[in-house]
Amino acid sequence: MQASTPLPTRRADLLARLAEPRTWDLAVVGGGATGLGVALDAAARGLSVVLLESHDFASGTSSRSTKLLHGGVRYLAQGNLSLVREALHERSTVLRNAPHLASKLSFIMPSYAWWQTPFYGIGLKLYDLLAGRAGLGATSFLGRAQTLTALPNLQPAGLCGGVSYWDGQFDDARLALALARTAAREGALLLNYCAVTQLLHEDGRVAGLRCEDRDSGQGYAVRARCVVNATGVWVDALRQLDGAALGRSVGPVVAPSQGVHVVVDRDFLPGEHALLVPKTADGRVLFAVPWLGKLVLGTTDTPRSDLPREPRPLRAELDFILGEAARYLARAPTRADVKSIWVGLRPLVRPAGDDSDTGSLSREHTVLVSAAGLVTVTGGKWTTYRAMAEDVLARCFQAGLLPEKPAGVSEQLKLVGAEPAGNAPSPAMSAPAGPHIYGSELALLQTLPGAGRALAPGLDEAMVRFAARYEYALTVEDVLARRSRLLFLDAALAASLAPRVAAILAEETGRAPALDDFLGLARDYLSWPSEQDA
Repeated sequence: MQASTPLPTRRADLLARLAEPRTWDLAVVGGGATGLGVALDAAARGLSVVLLESHDFASGTSSRSTKLLHGGVRYLAQGNLSLVREALHERSTVLRNAPHLASKLSFIMPSYAWWQTPFYGIGLKLYDLLAGRAGLGATSFLGRAQTLTALPNLQPAGLCGGVSYWDGQFDDARLALALARTAAREGALLLNYCAVTQLLHEDGRVAGLRCEDRDSGQGYAVRARCVVNATGVWVDALRQLDGAALGRSVGPVVAPSQGVHVVVDRDFLPGEHALLVPKTADGRVLFAVPWLGKLVLGTTDTPRSDLPREPRPLRAELDFILGEAARYLARAPTRADVKSIWVGLRPLVRPAGDDSDTGSLSREHTVLVSAAGLVTVTGGKWTTYRAMAEDVLARCFQAGLLPEKPAGVSEQLKLVGAEPAGNAPSPAMSAPAGPHIYGSELALLQTLPGAGRALAPGLDEAMVRFAARYEYALTVEDVLARRSRLLFLDAALAASLAPRVAAILAEETGRAPALDDFLGLARDYLSWPSEQDA
């Protein structure tokens, strides 16, 4: 594997670039999958780009997904073939451009009624057909014995058989980081912990923004020809700032929904297959997905009216997940078996006047251009981040906000760390985390102090130093939640390692790495809601 030279992410140098008097082609607000995708696509086309994120990259929705690169079996059932076809194409693009962070995964739908195998099997054959040459493997029909062999802890009572099909999975937070670092490689300036506080208007048009470094409180004025609002569930806040500056009233476009995930040990579903129940007792979908050596159970779809940075589960959501798992697993996990609980907010787009519940709202993305030229993008899903970015830039060109550049550049663009052609494939994402996630940067990682000095399985001291030097990490949470995924896999273990990680970070950055904040967060990832939160 060839070593590569990553770009340093020294905070002082990044802020010095931000302070330079210039006008950028594009300023992107929001460092989740969508904003990072826009920044990368624009930079790869030769535009000058600055991206600002108020917290850490992917610290919101983009690190709290079900970790699936998928076309959307549920969207297939809804008849949304165009969305499924686009997502299946983009799934193959991610697998090709970031093979160290994504892999294919076999899913099995068990059948507990005679008609389920042919019914779901025919639909999944259509899924294969829509994927075409981008397919990852053929759908197959399984007998009862084959299904139990593939899913050893599956509930055998009443089982008739099953259907096996293929989809993809990935490390969402590390893929977001790879997008950020690849955009930087293409010339973009990206800053986390730099909050946008105001939009700049000139002659009734958006001309840039003001932002503030959250560490020092230093403010910066950033001029840009085009500003893209890609702040996920929080897009309405920036839209309202835009409207208020022009004396306009702006209504909300997002109807937030939260999805809860529970993590348990892999022995509750041994093997290399994921379990998918397409219709639970209340009509939802249940996943049991092997990921980074653990098992992820989820998810829920619960409307929310507030937008906390750290959403917490409702008691009823956890009861639902564990209750449904007990229906399908012969030995089911209990509350005592839970290693971590995380919650993500989905930015679902609600049409004007639509009072539907979030389960029926569109998963497609929306791009809006305000009267002042603020471009807002929201909705969509992780798998289609690149297609969303192309749509955003197309609207920017159409509105005359940016000089038009040819599309398609990012489709073949290998992300930072992608292994050179000819190397052995990385382990599947269901396998425990390890140095392989660094791809072509592994050789450099192994030269850093602390290489091989393990803090926990899959995490050594050199990885913490790498995160501080080359991956924008400033806090213990940055390292243990997103550069390593330990908080999401085993919150108690993450808490036990936090003091050592804090010491290494302080040595590398000269900053206080927010240890106490992380310890409180880790407790939240293990806490159970009270009865009144049901």
